[in-house]
Amino acid sequence: MSSIDEHAERFTLLRPLLFTIAYEILGSATESDDVLQDSYLRWAQVDLTTVRDTKSYLAQLVTRQALNALRANARRREDYFGPWLPEPLLLTEHDAAADMVLAESVSMGMLVLLETLTPDERAVFVLREVFGFDYDDIATAVGKSVTAVRQMAYRAREYVQARRNRFGPIDTARTAELTERFMTAVTTGDMAGLMSMLAPNVTWTTDSGGKATAAGQLVMTGAEQVASILIALFGPIQRRPDMRIEPVNCNSEPAVAIYTGEHLEGVVLLEIVDGRVGNGYGIRNPDKLAALAIARTISRDTHENPIAHQE
Repeated sequence: MSSIDEHAERFTLLRPLLFTIAYEILGSATESDDVLQDSYLRWAQVDLTTVRDTKSYLAQLVTRQALNALRANARRREDYFGPWLPEPLLLTEHDAAADMVLAESVSMGMLVLLETLTPDERAVFVLREVFGFDYDDIATAVGKSVTAVRQMAYRAREYVQARRNRFGPIDTARTAELTERFMTAVTTGDMAGLMSMLAPNVTWTTDSGGKATAAGQLVMTGAEQVASILIALFGPIQRRPDMRIEPVNCNSEPAVAIYTGEHLEGVVLLEIVDGRVGNGYGIRNPDKLAALAIARTISRDTHENPIAHQE
């Protein structure tokens, strides 16, 4: 086997894992693809006889490149029009919540929470809590001392746990059933039915990036306000034969995609808190929806899903 072939084989075997690391650090499938492409070009120049552990080496390489991308894009996110939400990730059916830790780590709610960490804290949390890398490898990846990384990991873990305790594990079947009832209620104008599914302090966030219209405010709070706006927004779907709703598996959770003809208008993801919708996310920015053209395979382990599936 030539050196080029061996570089490619090792990278391809680990690609689902590497993509997942990049995506959880960046919250963007598009940027993660760029990071992996750049990382491979660097990897192709490495003398393989110097690599003791391919998985650790490539994870460190991808993490560094993802952090560089995250810092480089910080200003762009600060100047973003309205709230910034992670890109929705279309997953193959094989990935649907098969691994609870993995499913939680790529859920929209978790990714939104990770946005509030510093870039280094986010990388340390992801590498330690999700993928189980040791502190020495993480320290090398983020360019910090092992002591600093341990302290960072502890702070990030406490911070995330304090804000995620109320959510509990993802119940895929329950979420799918509630999502179907939710969309039926909003498209038929069933205010009472919709209100019964919303938590009193529900928050609805719409990410349009200024490139698509969004009814009402981009961030709404409170069951009555959210219900009224959503019925006004989604009501036309029932009356227009060219509009349709399709169930999709986004971020290891049941979600819905809304189409006008063949044009994808938006994606809706719901976060269930104590049996009700606690948070809703509507992604309408066409740039972020473009990532849904490819179904991804994610992994925490190199023995699961060894080759990424792309359609």
